[in-house]
Amino acid sequence: MSEQDIIKQTRLPVTASGMLHDLRQLGIQEGDYLIVHSSLSSIGWVCGGAQAVVQALLQSVGAEGTLVMPAQSGDWSDPAEWGNPPVPQEWIDIIYNEMPAFDPAVTPTRGMGRIAELFRTYPGTLRSEHPQVSFCANGKYAEYMITGHPLTPQFGEASPLGKLYAAGAKILLLGVGFDSCTSLHLAETRLDDMPTKKMGTAMLMNGERSWQWFTDYAYDSGDFDRIGAQIEGQIRVRRGKIGQADCMLLPMKEAVDAASKWLGRHRNLS
Repeated sequence: MSEQDIIKQTRLPVTASGMLHDLRQLGIQEGDYLIVHSSLSSIGWVCGGAQAVVQALLQSVGAEGTLVMPAQSGDWSDPAEWGNPPVPQEWIDIIYNEMPAFDPAVTPTRGMGRIAELFRTYPGTLRSEHPQVSFCANGKYAEYMITGHPLTPQFGEASPLGKLYAAGAKILLLGVGFDSCTSLHLAETRLDDMPTKKMGTAMLMNGERSWQWFTDYAYDSGDFDRIGAQIEGQIRVRRGKIGQADCMLLPMKEAVDAASKWLGRHRNLS
């Protein structure tokens, strides 16, 4: 959608103060642990763009709260599996040998949206060191949330997702659906016989750049929308608007526990 289209569909500019009011109405309080998945274009024409959104989100949790967003860098993965777009076969060894090592200070996100990408560089934001599925955090417990993110399992109990679950975090789906709800990957790690796969990335090992192979679960968000449709009637989900965006606020522990039960009944692991 072009900016002109967004302007035409917005009655009045969306402001940081207006979004803070909407966040409060939705149920976000000072001191919350909050993980956010977002779409800037869904909010309408925002005065200040992504900067205003991040500002409102940080104000909503306050000095005692902690704001977290995924900062995934899908480019730092096995090029043999790339499909959007794929690369020629003859490029693959060159990429294995030449892809720069993941650097949490500079490596950009991919597919996370403009809000998450700006949050990555926002003053006070810290980033975990996983080369493919890092998380960024800002606030009172930001350092705790991002420290010690294991290479594998990347979405397990010791990851930022596991720490958020234990802390009683809230999930905000800001203009996006359950298919963007990274937190549900934590439920996948609790499945018996969850399939695994070989993964690769460029990272620093003992201070030197190298291509590293590792094994992790074969995560799959393909049924997350189905999970969301089922668990929404089982857990506390608050719906509302932030600007023009349709939003959902849900308790992470309840969502992950309900998703774990659904996956145990419905996910085909054969």
